[in-house]
Amino acid sequence: MLVVVWDGMRPDFVSEKNTPTLAALAHDGVTFRNNHAVFPSATNVNGTALVTGAYPGRSGLLANHVYQPEIDAKKSIDVEIPVVVQKGDELSGGKYVAVPTIAELVQVGGGRSAIATAKTVGLLLDRHIDPKRGKDCLTLFAGKSLPPDAILSIAKTLGPFPAPPKKPFTQSDSWTTKALTDFLWKDGVPAFSLLWLSEPDASQHATAPGTDAALAAIKSSDENLALALAALNRQHVRATTDVFVVSDHGFSTIRHMIRLPEVLAHAGFHVATEFTAPPKPGDIMMVGNGGAVLFYVTGHDQAVTHRLVEFLQQSDFAGVIFTKAPMEGTFTLDQGKIDNAHAPDVELAFRWNDSKNQVGVPGMIDADWQRAAGEGTHATLSKFDMHNTLIAAGPDFRRGEGDDSPSGNVDLAPTIARILGIASPEKMDGRVLSEAMTGEAVELPAANTHTLEAAHNFPDGNWKQYLRVTELGGTIYLDEGNGEFAGR
Repeated sequence: MLVVVWDGMRPDFVSEKNTPTLAALAHDGVTFRNNHAVFPSATNVNGTALVTGAYPGRSGLLANHVYQPEIDAKKSIDVEIPVVVQKGDELSGGKYVAVPTIAELVQVGGGRSAIATAKTVGLLLDRHIDPKRGKDCLTLFAGKSLPPDAILSIAKTLGPFPAPPKKPFTQSDSWTTKALTDFLWKDGVPAFSLLWLSEPDASQHATAPGTDAALAAIKSSDENLALALAALNRQHVRATTDVFVVSDHGFSTIRHMIRLPEVLAHAGFHVATEFTAPPKPGDIMMVGNGGAVLFYVTGHDQAVTHRLVEFLQQSDFAGVIFTKAPMEGTFTLDQGKIDNAHAPDVELAFRWNDSKNQVGVPGMIDADWQRAAGEGTHATLSKFDMHNTLIAAGPDFRRGEGDDSPSGNVDLAPTIARILGIASPEKMDGRVLSEAMTGEAVELPAANTHTLEAAHNFPDGNWKQYLRVTELGGTIYLDEGNGEFAGR
């Protein structure tokens, strides 16, 4: 089993011109034309969903950046960096990622795994390398490794990992691909391998979807896919290997950059992106995630939380607002599958529309204060962020078909587990993509799509938001969501 992740790859850029290798793979397999990221549509959240089959609220990974005061009381944390992961496991008894990953399950069953990622997300995919259980298993993540000394022989041959901000980012992808094919596969292809490429995400952030730089980045990912497939051929296992190519999320272009710390401070809120002194009740820690923002209200002060939500509802940038406790005109965190003990009091997805960017690509969003208008980002509930690429080919999948049934990142882990014949002690939230697999025809139950709505009337106007949700066989997919304040 090989999973290749093209970070940030929108499905509408898959074509014989842009991606000849991927297009040929799709011709030999199944294209899932209605695939979904989980919300927020960001890397670490969806990377964890891909390998656990769990929604963010169950896996414990709620965003790329969160505030967890027991780990750092002063500022937000990057959820995937080693010091945070180690501290999180210490505090949770090894349950920082609360459910097992596919790599861990493979190892428990006596199989071998190989994780190679050009980004630090790789640590979340298999951080419990156990020499007794997972002999010869390796995890590479952005030039580091588990076991820690495994990187030494690789770097000796390939040279040091070309870490960002060194450009082009394609260099780190090429290095990671060669590390997988020439080193991690040197003694045979494991039962489960995962290759994570940083492109086109990195170039789309620096420019925007559809630019020449972004298209060149897509081409580089296609070339790395070709190298991985060629390596399977050299190992004489291509015919017996199922290959998934998936993206963690889609992508959009920033219409307006919202200086939210300044906006909220001007409105009288005590907000911070880093506390310089112990916070007082009602102080707000604000954590930006591009197209989404998490708000942690000190002491869970209800009056401040209500005032914050009402302010956001009357803004010109709010898309969908989730709250931990039910509030008028919001959805609960649980409805977004993003609630757990560490969840924020309020989470905002910025507003979006389907207008076109500077190179004619649709999908514009408002975003936080970390990137400029005209650049690319994601993490909203825009259909351009929430719908992502998924193509599967190999002996267990039908050939030359398109699957319009709803599917999602949470479905990969249960599908892989079924094919490899392994079981998880935890029930997965995703479903097995049986309708796309060889064997007897599978009749799926009818998918149920419905729209949640919430509204709040103010003296000078009305706030309305919606969330379109599809359910199939007990699995929930978030299609899109948006909102708007309309003045009287």
